[in-house]
Amino acid sequence: MTTDKQSANNPVFERRESEARSYCRGFPTTFAKAQGSIMTATDGTEYIDFLAGCSSLNYGHNDADMKAALVEHITNDGIAHGLDMYTEEKAKWLEAYENIVLKPRGMDDYKVMMTGPTGTNAVEAAMKLARKITGRRNIISFTNGFHGMTMGSLSLTGNAGKRGGAGTPLGGVTHMPYEGAMGEGVDTLAFIETMLDNSSSGVDAPAAFIFEPVQGEGGLNAASKEWMEGIAKLAKKHGALLIVDDIQAGIGRTGTYFGFEGMDIEPDLITQAKSLSGFGLPFACLLIKREYDVWKPAEHNGTFRGNTHAFVTGRVALEKFWADKDAMEASTAEKAEILEKGLGKLANLVPGAYLKGRGFMRGVDVGSGELAGDICARAFEKGLIIETSGADDEVVKVLAALNIPNDVLQKGLDIVVDAAREVLNENHKYAAE
Repeated sequence: MTTDKQSANNPVFERRESEARSYCRGFPTTFAKAQGSIMTATDGTEYIDFLAGCSSLNYGHNDADMKAALVEHITNDGIAHGLDMYTEEKAKWLEAYENIVLKPRGMDDYKVMMTGPTGTNAVEAAMKLARKITGRRNIISFTNGFHGMTMGSLSLTGNAGKRGGAGTPLGGVTHMPYEGAMGEGVDTLAFIETMLDNSSSGVDAPAAFIFEPVQGEGGLNAASKEWMEGIAKLAKKHGALLIVDDIQAGIGRTGTYFGFEGMDIEPDLITQAKSLSGFGLPFACLLIKREYDVWKPAEHNGTFRGNTHAFVTGRVALEKFWADKDAMEASTAEKAEILEKGLGKLANLVPGAYLKGRGFMRGVDVGSGELAGDICARAFEKGLIIETSGADDEVVKVLAALNIPNDVLQKGLDIVVDAAREVLNENHKYAAE
């Protein structure tokens, strides 16, 4: 039996690739090339990309300057793999990150730990370090949170389907309600504080709290300044570290480089990945407050700590897009206004639908995973790559490149609105709901 439209016309995918494949099932075509915010299939069909590698391509596909720097590096026999040895390109990236990201934000007190190349590696390192420092095991994470698919980070994740893939119980974590998770008017901070202050609550003293400023996979739930600051105060009160998982919400996605800028918090640990390389290359790191950098040499190891090719492209991304912080933020804010207006039209089509998220990380909760899925499927047929999010996939989610041209952004938004209108007109069951 074949699926996914005959496995995009090449039977090798169905014959040989694991059933774990997922994105290809929603976008059943074979892609050949990509540039900027356009992906092109082997048959020449062009698609506007509102997925951007799930926020791994915040600057679009194949940026010309990053590509040129990488080609030059490879052509000149630059280091391709260097474990964690000193290299010229690592030094250049660290200096750029220090001068463009950390120092201007008053964050000179952070060390950079190269972890394995994906976000879950950074989360695992944060968990391990928090437990090492405090001598405690319990970590507090939040409802609808997503932190990765390896066993440690999966234990932090809320989604039942993803957790079920572990095939075994997951422990060492207490899941507390994220802001708004208990309904309008319920103060989840007060609830959490009550549980922690009660020695008979059954909640062990935590090694750390971990949260996403905006929950990417959990449905674009955006925490307020007051809530984030409240969690930071609780962490300090109970002798726990504060970990901010800024893998999907960071690197400009919410409008500022970090998803928690403007909040009066100083995380002890910050995870970075996805668009860290700027080019879609695997690259992750953990920012550690200097006082907590207590690792012994090789105590947390890994063959692919630091991707030298990613150092090359990541440095160019910082210099090109973030050296002028104000210009980058202003450009993203302009596009965020276009996005909000376009998604507002989608929300107006569906009774009870509403906008979610923050900055350029937005979506619409249409109240039904089936409806959201049908809208995204129809949008793909019309030339748009867009996915769903949320506990039941009920949110139509936009993760377009931060530098997508305004006219391309508008065209994509028009497609998703047209797709929704067609789906609603053809399926009376949604109107009834």
